[in-house]
Amino acid sequence: MEWPRLIAGVARIVRDIGIAEELAQDALVAALEQWPRDGVPDNPGAWLMATARRRAVDLIRRRENYARKLAEIGRDLETTAGPPEPADPDDIDDDLLRLVFTACHPVLSPEARTALTLRLLGGLTTAEIARAFLVAEPTIAQRIVRAKRTLAKRNIAFEVPYGPDREARLGSVLDVIYLIHNEGYAATGGDDWLRPGLCEDALRLARVLSALMPKEPEVHALTALLEFQSSRAAARTGPQGEPVLLKDQNRRRWNRMLIARGITALGRAGATATGAPGPYALQAAIAACHAHAYTYEETDWPAIATLYDLLAARAPSPVVELNRAVAVSMAWGPAPALEIVDRLAAEPSLRDYHLLPSVRGDLLARLGRPAEARAHFERAAGLTRNEREREMLLRRAGECTGVTPAGGRSASSAPPPPG
Repeated sequence: MEWPRLIAGVARIVRDIGIAEELAQDALVAALEQWPRDGVPDNPGAWLMATARRRAVDLIRRRENYARKLAEIGRDLETTAGPPEPADPDDIDDDLLRLVFTACHPVLSPEARTALTLRLLGGLTTAEIARAFLVAEPTIAQRIVRAKRTLAKRNIAFEVPYGPDREARLGSVLDVIYLIHNEGYAATGGDDWLRPGLCEDALRLARVLSALMPKEPEVHALTALLEFQSSRAAARTGPQGEPVLLKDQNRRRWNRMLIARGITALGRAGATATGAPGPYALQAAIAACHAHAYTYEETDWPAIATLYDLLAARAPSPVVELNRAVAVSMAWGPAPALEIVDRLAAEPSLRDYHLLPSVRGDLLARLGRPAEARAHFERAAGLTRNEREREMLLRRAGECTGVTPAGGRSASSAPPPPG
């Protein structure tokens, strides 16, 4: 929980992301050694930060090839509170958000920026980031290593971007915040379906960014999307932490305050837009359709399918197509949706994506083809790394002997929000 804040706080002092990550790691190792013996301190975050500062002195002294500036920082590290903050009212007054903008430096490729920031800020593993990108784990590992090496080689400082430079990084920053929320919304692996801490961090960062850049429609749109998605959190798991799909959720447990905030943010996005809606505005509009439906049966699926058509044209991707197939199935039946999914079967990036066979299994079950549906649910269960999701998929495989008649509606194993 303290990992991203520790990196951001130390990076603000030493002004180097690579050093900050090493110091954070050293502090965590020290905690693992000392806390079992001495007890957990009253303020673990402060303890970790103080330890990281002390370790910084030793680390910098060991590395003689570091610049004199870093050596001076090391000598003063134990007594200084870091460089004074700029007085500019447009400054980013949030260490985590500052870290996002720094790691999204244009010297890195867009893919490297996002992968590095997800690792530093979100604390995501290589496997989790690979799932977000739909690429192999070694590819992500190489991107992260090369990104750190590039930042160190170019001597990129931990700095606050302004004006055009900030705008140039904005797209990557929005993508990072979005992907962090997605990992919290539907965890890649582990025993828990949700990771609420990641959702909360992402939503907070989106709100800060929205206040910082009030004239950017996609910033407001992303904030709206996360408000809507976060509003469902309490209803998305059962008493034992098991996933509860959209159809079965108790909508009285949806947070109406967050929905109201989402509606307001979506209104700001529309008021500041000067052209066609962007990808996040379209996704927020889709989420708003769900939020406005007080029951599952009231959902305006034709409107959602139309919005997915627009999204597929604006930001085409295999995952968007898979989401579009789910919407089409709910609006016009499983048969036309299955045609879309069948076309995705040959997509290399979806080869090991568990939601492809999951959605296909759902469509086949609704078409009255239980044996095929069962095989696809079992394949999906074998691909997912989340134990809660695996249990749900195996349960759905076992239920295939009593499927809904062709054309009927089911809970639908819908993919997470498109990305």
